[in-house]
Amino acid sequence: MKIMKFGGTSVGNPDRMRSIIPLITGEENVIVVLSALAGTTNNLVEISELLYAGKTEEATQKNEVLRSKYVQVVEDLYSTDIFKKEGHQLINSHFDYIGDLIVNSFTKLQEKAILARGELISTALFHFLLSERNIKSVLLPALNFMRIDKDGEPDAFYIAENFKRELSNYPDEKIIITQGFICRNAYGKLTT
Repeated sequence: MKIMKFGGTSVGNPDRMRSIIPLITGEENVIVVLSALAGTTNNLVEISELLYAGKTEEATQKNEVLRSKYVQVVEDLYSTDIFKKEGHQLINSHFDYIGDLIVNSFTKLQEKAILARGELISTALFHFLLSERNIKSVLLPALNFMRIDKDGEPDAFYIAENFKRELSNYPDEKIIITQGFICRNAYGKLTT
C-alpha cells in the first residue's frame, strides 16, 4: 500500500482538493494523508492562544470567521445539494464543538482537540468529495485509534499497532483517508 501525503497548500482550496483525485485513483492501493486546509492550523492556534489569555469573545469571533470560510469551501467544493448539506452539517458540528470549548473550561487537552479539528475536517470533506463522485473510500478518523501517553504526547507504538489493526479491517479497499498526525506517528517518516 502506498502512502500519499498532501499538505495544507495541496488542499488549500476546492480546486486543489479536486486536483488530488487523479493522483490517488490509479491501480495501486493508497493511504491518503491530508493536512488541514492552508491557514486553518494557524487560526486554530490563535483561538487556543486567545483562550489561554482569557479572551473568549475574540476566540468566539475567530471561530465564527473560520466557520464562514469553511461554509464557502463547502459551497464551492460540492456540486450537489445532498453533499453541500452533508458538508455544512460537518462544518457546524466541528465549529459548534470548538464553541462549546470556548464557553467551558479550557485545558491543554482541549487545545489538542481544537488543533485536531483542521485535519478531521479536511479528511471528511475529501471523503465526501470522493463519495459525491462515486469513488469508494474509507475514512479512518484519528479518534478511532489515537492515544496519548502520560506526557500528553501521541503514543507512537500504540498508534502504529492500532492503525495497522484498523487497516486490516479493509484489506480490499483501494483508498484509505486519514489525518497527517496519525500517519506521522504510526510510520515515523511522515510530517504534517
